[in-house]
Amino acid sequence: MRLGFSMGYAPPGTSPLELIALAQEAERLGYDSAWAAEAWGTDAVTVLAWLAATTSRIKVGSAIMQMPGRTPPNTAMTAATLDLMSGGRLLLGLGTSGPQVVEGWHGQPWGKPLTRTREYVEIVRRVLRRETLEFEGDEYAIPYGGDDATELGKPLKLLMRPLRAEIPIYLAALNPRNVKLAFEIADGWLPIFFSPERARDAFGYTPRDDFDIAPSVNVVVSDDVEAARDALRPLLALYIGGMGARGANFYNTLMRRYGFEDAAERIQTLYLDGKQRDAIAAVPDELIDAVALVGPRERIRDRLDAWREAGANTLLVTTHDVETLRTMAELVL
Repeated sequence: MRLGFSMGYAPPGTSPLELIALAQEAERLGYDSAWAAEAWGTDAVTVLAWLAATTSRIKVGSAIMQMPGRTPPNTAMTAATLDLMSGGRLLLGLGTSGPQVVEGWHGQPWGKPLTRTREYVEIVRRVLRRETLEFEGDEYAIPYGGDDATELGKPLKLLMRPLRAEIPIYLAALNPRNVKLAFEIADGWLPIFFSPERARDAFGYTPRDDFDIAPSVNVVVSDDVEAARDALRPLLALYIGGMGARGANFYNTLMRRYGFEDAAERIQTLYLDGKQRDAIAAVPDELIDAVALVGPRERIRDRLDAWREAGANTLLVTTHDVETLRTMAELVL
């Protein structure tokens, strides 16, 4: 099992340079990859460019670049440029994000996310292969031919020659249909809040050697298990309770699929009623233990086999603590 460092995105009031420093340490420790994310703050591309310029070996991955924020050809140009300038180290992670972000931030229709993902990936791959781009789908039409078209658009081909015509593409997916699509059209899957004991039943997948399952996992190393759990309760309460409207929160649905229906309902109700502290307190120990690695190093070491047995080829360590990065390197590498 390889190790990656999940950098996430810089919290408000902080600089991505702090994440870069941790990623540089991850490279020194032998981590295989480091991944930058974006929401509606710091973007992933700028961080990855800076990271690639200040490292020499570690792969640089986007987890994720938001598809509604960039046209498919723009993403392909960006990926080809990052890959060229990093010496072939890019891992291109893509995702739709949720309807609140797609419509509320990017101003794009939620549309048909599965169809959009399939078409988006196909267009990106065609551009990277330097095909003359003509595409007619349900979500994308290139060249544009709408009623207001100038009719001056013509099929184009990527001007640059990519270092690699087949850059690995990963998809973020939180439900069985999306996971099935990832196995069909992508090179890897980026699950979040992955429960190794429950994942196969929840998503219906079968691991295979040529497909990288790369879950991000929050890791808190501490001799005090309860304190380690408490460190993660606010994060889990935010995602389960507040990341999406009632009935449209993918993380809440995921926890229900894992069998935590009552807890998911209670956390969301409290959170949306403005009772965030109560929502945090309502996150059960069993749920934290299911999706995170917490406690003394021996306890974490003993849990790692479950992730291997679930088919995780790469474990993306989510932490902002350098000692945790070192501990995981000692336990895995």
